[in-house]
Amino acid sequence: MPRISKGPRLYKRKAKRRNGRLIANAVWTIRDGDREVATGVFASEAERKPPKAAEDALVRYITSKYRPPRRVRDIEDIDVADVLAIYHAHREAIYIERGSPQSEVTEFADRIGRLNDFFGGKMLAEVNAQTCGQYVKVRGRPGGARRDLEDLRAAINHHAREGLHRGLVRVALPARGAGRDRWLTRNEAAALLWACWRYREIQTRHRGPHKNQKIETSKRPLRHIARFILIGLYTGTRAGAIASASPYREKGRSYVDLENGIFYRLAQGRRPTKKRQPPAPIPNRLLAHMRRWVRTGAIESHFVEFNGAAVKSVKSGFRSAVGLARLSTDAGKVTPHTLRHTAATWLMQRGADPWKSAGFLGMSVEVLLNTYGHQHPEFLREAAVAITTKPNKNIVSGVDRGVDLAAYRERRRKA
Repeated sequence: MPRISKGPRLYKRKAKRRNGRLIANAVWTIRDGDREVATGVFASEAERKPPKAAEDALVRYITSKYRPPRRVRDIEDIDVADVLAIYHAHREAIYIERGSPQSEVTEFADRIGRLNDFFGGKMLAEVNAQTCGQYVKVRGRPGGARRDLEDLRAAINHHAREGLHRGLVRVALPARGAGRDRWLTRNEAAALLWACWRYREIQTRHRGPHKNQKIETSKRPLRHIARFILIGLYTGTRAGAIASASPYREKGRSYVDLENGIFYRLAQGRRPTKKRQPPAPIPNRLLAHMRRWVRTGAIESHFVEFNGAAVKSVKSGFRSAVGLARLSTDAGKVTPHTLRHTAATWLMQRGADPWKSAGFLGMSVEVLLNTYGHQHPEFLREAAVAITTKPNKNIVSGVDRGVDLAAYRERRRKA
C-alpha cells in the first residue's frame, strides 16, 4: 500500500563537501513528493527551524500550485472557495494598482477568510437564503455578516461576468441596520477639542519619594487628535484622507495647497472610488490654523502625526478623547466618522445650499437630503405654513382642475 503524501514541506538540504572543501552551502528547499524546489534561502549547520523567508517561499509555492479552474461549469460543480479565490486575486490586483492602505487590504482578506471558512466546500448552488441565514447566526453580528455577504455577492457576480458559471445565484442579505446620525453640538465639539489640547500624559513613579504616585508630565499625547478633529469638523472629510493629509505633494498623500487654500482629498497616485473625494476649498479659519502649524514646526510631514510620524488610525486616541470629554452616548456612539455627520448637519442647520453642500462634502445631493435634509430650516416649511393658512377662493380643487384641464384640451382640439 503506498504511503500517504505529506504534501509540500520545507527540508534543509545539508552542505556538500568534496575532499574537505565546501562546494555547496546548506539551503532550505521545498519537497513535494518526488520534486525538490529551491527557495534560495541559505541555512546554517545548527539551524533547526526554517526562517521566515523560507516559510514565505513555501506559502508562495502552495498558492501558485493551486489555481482555481477558469472554465464554464454548472453551479452544482463549482466550489465557493474557487469563486472567492478568483475574486480575491482580482481585488488584490486592484488594491495594488490603486495604492490602497494596508489596513484596507487586511480587512478585505479577513472577510474573504471568514467566508471561506464557512462556505468553502459548499457548491455554488448551495448559496441560498438558508445558508446565508446560517452564516449570519455563526457570525453573530448582523451588520458584520451583511458586509461579509456583500463581498460574497460581489465575488459571485465577478465570476459570472467572467463567464465562468451558468445559472443564477442569489445571496440573501440581512436587513440593513439603522444608520448612524449622531452629530456633535457646538458645545460638545468644543469640549472634545479642549480635552485633547489640555490633556497631559500621566505616569506612575516607581522609585523615589513619590513612589506609586501618578504624576502629570509635560507630554501632550492627544494634540494630534485635536488637529484631526478641527479638519474633520471644518471640511467633513473622511478619516483616511485626513490622516494622509500633508502640506507637501507626494505619492500616497492627500495634498493641502496652503497657498490657494484647496484640500485635494484624493491621495496622490490613487484611483477615484465610489467614495467621492473631490477637491474642496478650506474655510479661512481652518486655513489659518494649518498655515500656523507648518510655520511654527508643530508638524513635519502630515497634519495628523504622532512623534513626527504619520498615524494610520486615530481610533484609540479618539476613543480616549471622547472619554475625557465625557460625551453622552445616549444618541449614539461617537466615532471619527461622527465628525463628517457633524459637518453635514451644521451646513444644513445654517441653511446652506444643498447642491453646494453636497459638492463640498463629496456626496450626492440625494444622500445629503435623505440623511440630513430634516436639519435644514426650510425643510417642509412651506407645508407647515400652508396648513394654517385660510383657504383662497381663487384656488380650485384638484377635481375642478381636472375638469378645467379637460375643457382646455377640448378647446385646443377644436381650434
